[in-house]
This record gives sequence, structure tokens and C-alpha cells, in this order.
Amino acid sequence: MIILLTGGSASGKSGWAEGLAAALHRRSGGALLYLATMVAEDGESRRRVARHRAQRAGRGFLTVERPAGLRELTLPPGATVLLEDLGNLAANELYRPGGGGAGAVLAGLEHLCRQAASLVVVGNEVFADGEDWDQGMADYLRLLAAAHAACAARADAAGTVACGIPLWYKRPAGPEFDTLREEADPG
Repeated sequence: MIILLTGGSASGKSGWAEGLAAALHRRSGGALLYLATMVAEDGESRRRVARHRAQRAGRGFLTVERPAGLRELTLPPGATVLLEDLGNLAANELYRPGGGGAGAVLAGLEHLCRQAASLVVVGNEVFADGEDWDQGMADYLRLLAAAHAACAARADAAGTVACGIPLWYKRPAGPEFDTLREEADPG
């Protein structure tokens, strides 16, 4: 199963994504991987990393620091993967030394989709501010939108989280997804 969750900063999307990945893992076994894309270079980013680690502590996640280069990653067979998050991945591939550019983001996502038994992808809501951006930021936003669209097209479920409440735009029919959602509820 592939699930895309988006939302604004501090919306609760990470808690939902972690719960969904853990619930999917309980059903399938295999490794439970947390692909961390943030490069913690300042106090705020280090605090966010620490908060996320504490949030998923004791849930069985193996953290893999992977800020870029997803298409070179080999997953263990049957792995359930949580990718946190598309915004960091896109910025790293576009702007960090050694990044693979825009094509690396979409190729890396496709590579994960083919390998993972289940994949939960965390996206970002950064498109609604109405600012007039310079070319570099416009390129980043176009890439992030393309990554969201590619994930949503492949996903079995896609939604956004606001105030800790998910709104599903796309989801499988039937009670199985409802049960998964109930198991994943971080509240």
C-alpha cells in the first residue's frame, strides 16, 4: 500500500504517518524503516529531529538518514517505509552539493514504490501563501508539486492533515482502510 499525507507545519501529519506505517508493518512484518531527509544544521532543525525521534521511540522504526539519493537505496525485502519528507528531499536534491537535481526526486520515489511492501510519504503544504517567488523558489515549488502529484497518482490513499485530523481525498473502499486508520490514530 502507498499512502501520501500532506499538511502544514505542526499539523499532525507526522504522527499520522508514523501510526499508519506502524499499523501497516504489524500486518506485513519485515523491516520498519524511517527514511529521514532533514539535514539538521541549526538549533531549530535539531530540535525537530529530536522531537520526531521521541515521537516514534519504542515503535520499532529503524532510522535511515537519507537526505538525497533514494534511487541508490536498496531496501530489505518486505520493508514498510516512512519517507519524511518530500520538501526536504526536493531541497536537498536541488540545492545541496552532490544533489541529483529534479529528476532524482521523481526517480527516487518511483524506486521506493517498486521496492517497499508499504510506503507512507509525508508531503508539505507550501503552495498557498501567494508570494511572488524568485526563479529558484519557483523551481522548487514546481518540483514539490510534481512529486506530490506523482505520489498521489501511485497512492492507494492520499490526504491532508489539519489540526490533527486527516481529510482523505483518495482512499480504498471497504472497511480494511477504516480499520487501518483506527489503528494509526495518534490521538
